[in-house]
Amino acid sequence: MKHGRGYVYDIYYHIVWCVKYRREILVGNIKDDFIDIITNICINNNYEIVEINTDKDHVHMLLGLSPQDSIPVVMKTLKGVSARLLNQKHSAEISKALYGGHIWSPSYYIATTSDNVMDNIKAYIKNQGNEDLKKG
Repeated sequence: MKHGRGYVYDIYYHIVWCVKYRREILVGNIKDDFIDIITNICINNNYEIVEINTDKDHVHMLLGLSPQDSIPVVMKTLKGVSARLLNQKHSAEISKALYGGHIWSPSYYIATTSDNVMDNIKAYIKNQGNEDLKKG
């Protein structure tokens, strides 16, 4: 449980968003830089990353937020800042796969989570991009 001024909270969200056109660009250095960028965004905004991982064309996060955090603002921050910084660092690679410099699809999935399913979601996110598990 976390404490704010006059309230106690424990709020976690499972968030998923995709690369535009489902292009498989989240590999190698781009994936590593993306994770670093998102980690820094979350530290700077006091968002708690419980788990994060990507597959080649989408992102999964388990994120702890405060009651004051607005979901649309959080998503705009995560997607907007990460797109700008990834384009700055990897413009040549990204422009080959995407048109107009837009990395992210405009939509996203978000669901609240509870303690009952938290471990299942963490395990699911950790296994994103694990080809051996997909073949099973």
